[in-house]
Amino acid sequence: MAQPSPLAHTLTGFPAAATSFVSALDANRQRIAQDAGVSATELRALFRVGRSMSITPKDLAHHLGMTTGAITAIARRLVEANLLKRVDHPGDRRSLYLELTPHGHDVMSGIHRDFSEMLTACTTSLTAQQLTAFTETLTSVAAEVRTRSARP
Repeated sequence: MAQPSPLAHTLTGFPAAATSFVSALDANRQRIAQDAGVSATELRALFRVGRSMSITPKDLAHHLGMTTGAITAIARRLVEANLLKRVDHPGDRRSLYLELTPHGHDVMSGIHRDFSEMLTACTTSLTAQQLTAFTETLTSVAAEVRTRSARP
């Protein structure tokens, strides 16, 4: 039996542009993580803690799709790097919250500032109206992708 000839699986149009955009953001996230001295997964955890302000390891594990054991190891590393701190849970002495340290806040502020500056520089060719339309479209597409990707 003859082997089928190999075919390249490529996207075109908007799907290709969307994939290229996501790949560029992922490469940027890898660079940010490396610059911060953390892994990409640790950076995702750091972003989630920063967005939540205070989160239990169990909730962080659920958000990242990981076991609580894996989150314990990640949290330990981020605590040792002075990016996170453990805070006692006021209603459950067996539980705790993870929060950013002052250094963690400084790191996150720098990451957000650098990212905003980069995107501002990347969109200088757009008028204010075009940027607003692009922002609204990107937000709408992201929301629809989340909706269609959700598991019942």
